[in-house]
Amino acid sequence: MTDAFEREGGCRCGDVRFRITARPLVTMACHCRGCQRMSGGPYSLSVAVPAAGFAVIGGETVIGGVGEPAMHHHCPRCKSWLFTRPPGLDFMVNVRTPMLDDPAGLEPFVETMTAERFPFAVTGARHGFERFPPDDAWEGLVRAYQGQG
Repeated sequence: MTDAFEREGGCRCGDVRFRITARPLVTMACHCRGCQRMSGGPYSLSVAVPAAGFAVIGGETVIGGVGEPAMHHHCPRCKSWLFTRPPGLDFMVNVRTPMLDDPAGLEPFVETMTAERFPFAVTGARHGFERFPPDDAWEGLVRAYQGQG
């Protein structure tokens, strides 16, 4: 993998824009009921990026979503779910892949909460977990993702 990486994205209405300038840590699909309900689909897609390589470049977000204390950022106008800043993981931002202008090449590498998966919802992810991976598994998953070429 080369070090150069830059993508931009934004909400449905265009009021909020963001930029990623750091290579992704890992890409994911989450099948949990919370993600299904927030995304309106069978799973949510995300790309975890280093916080230092993420910036909101236009507009402001509001915190939304309920449940676990995740900091889900949405557009205040169109309510698009743009990204999440997971509590206690200040080094990363979990960006919703569909919000990118160009999501090419960011297919899910890891899928989580497959115990809550709709039977037809197949992602092709290389690694799957019935729940969330144990904390000590993430370092290896990130290394595997970044080494895939």
